[in-house]
Order: sequence, then C-alpha cells, then structure tokens
Amino acid sequence: MAVHATGTARTPYRRSAGTRFSLWAVRLGWRHLVMLAVVAFAIFPVLFVVSAALNPLGTLSSAQLWPTGASLANARDLFTNTPFTTWYANSLFFAVTNAAATVMLSALAAYAFSRMRFKGRKVGLIGLLVIQMFPQFLAIVAIYLMFTTLGEYYPGIGFDTRWGLLLVYLGGALSINTWLMKGFFDTVPKELDESAQIDGASHAQVFFRIMLPLVTPVLAIVGLLVFISTINEFLMASVFLRDTDAKTLGLGLYQLVSSQRNANFGMFAVGAIMLSLPTLAVFWFLQRYITEGLTAGAVKG
Repeated sequence: MAVHATGTARTPYRRSAGTRFSLWAVRLGWRHLVMLAVVAFAIFPVLFVVSAALNPLGTLSSAQLWPTGASLANARDLFTNTPFTTWYANSLFFAVTNAAATVMLSALAAYAFSRMRFKGRKVGLIGLLVIQMFPQFLAIVAIYLMFTTLGEYYPGIGFDTRWGLLLVYLGGALSINTWLMKGFFDTVPKELDESAQIDGASHAQVFFRIMLPLVTPVLAIVGLLVFISTINEFLMASVFLRDTDAKTLGLGLYQLVSSQRNANFGMFAVGAIMLSLPTLAVFWFLQRYITEGLTAGAVKG
C-alpha cells in the first residue's frame, strides 16, 4: 500500500454500489434490455396461442393472454369432431418423405455437378438457377393443367393423391438445394476422391463412404429447411388436395376457421401447437449432426 510523504497510508478508491450499477447499465445494461424486448416480442404470440388452446370457451373473442379456466375441451373436440389424425398423418408423410427424397436427390445431383465434367453441365447449373428465380405461384396454372391430364392416364399421381403432390414438392425443392449442396461439396478437397479411386473405390463408394460423412452439416440443414417448408406449405396443397381425408393439417385447420373463425379458434390453436411439435423434434434431432459434422473429418498431410 502506497504511503504519502506525510506518512499516512493511501486508501484505495472504491466505487459505490450506485456507481457500479450506473457503469453496468451504460456498458451492458442496454443489451439486456434489447434482449428482453426481443424475447417478449417472440414469446407473446406463443403464449397467446397456448392460452387460446386452453380456453374452455374456444372462441377468438374470449381469448386472453392468461385463460380464466384452463381445460382440454378444445383438444377433445378437435380429436373427436374432425379427422385430425388423418390430417396430421398426411402432413408428416409429406414432410418426412419430401425431406428425405430431397436430401438424397439433391446430394446426388450436387456430387455430379461438383466432381464430374460432362456436356451440358454449365447449362444445367444455370437452368437450375433460372428456374429458382420464378416464384412457385406462377406455375400453378401450368401444373394444374399438367396433372389434370396426367390424372386421366395415371390416377395414382393425379389430384387428391399423395404421390402427385410429392412430385410437385420435389420439383420445386431440388433446384435451390442442389446449388446449396454443390457449394458445400466444392469445399471438400478433391484429393480425397482421387486417393480413394486409386485404392479402387467407385464413384458410389466415394459418395456414400467419404463425401456424405464430410458434408453432414449441409445435409442436416437442407433436411430441416425442407421439412419446415413442407409441413407449413399451403398454396400447392390447397390446389391438389380437395378431398377432406386427403388434406394436410394446415388445410384442415384453415377449413375450421375459414367460415367460423371465432367459434373454432380454440381447436385451431390446439392444432397449431400440435403442428409445431414435429418441427421442434426434428430441429433438436438434427442440431447434433450439424454440430458434430462441423468438427468431423480433416485432411491429414
């Protein structure tokens, strides 16, 4: 401890509690306030939907942020008075099947565009990019007329069929995801392919045993994005699926509130919560592969 010329000890300067709080508020406190505001903005609609689902009256006009009397009457009415399980199964089928098929087909196409050189490669890549520039809404009339004719010859891929709508989903998702995966494949050194081929590996063995484990992050990301977009898709499904039992959950919930929005809002809220559960489950399942894939694999010199 320092000593003055007079021999007295110098006492260290200590900030008061109010001064420390003021410094914290100026330096870091505003960040916490912004974070709390963003969290409140994001949580408010979720709490409102949960409250509406638990509201025994089940109407939009009686919905509150905190229900006066919570019950499961809306869930019971949704399961008993509507084909909810059929709608839910249809949505899961489209989301899971489209995500799996898109990931596999996009990965195969991306590997070919990234590692192979063939006639029409550049034109094909530009064509995929140009197709993606046009919104899906512009193709509804053409797709409708196309599948009207196809349904007459092949009823299995016509309207009100799962496979017909799945073909439309695959056609719209392959272009952008192929470009996304190709950029990721390009980052993998070609020396790995060449070393494996020198050892006698075929293109299929290189693809499945070497490339796919190294590009796990982009596979998980594409699968997650396709799953979310498919399970929430409404426009194309409303054109293709007209029968009640063929509808997805999004179409079924819209049918509940299209004519009686106020009366069936409680059941709509329950369905919205149920629809979000698969998305959360897929996200928690795939985030492990995204994290592990980013740190797995390396080229040793």
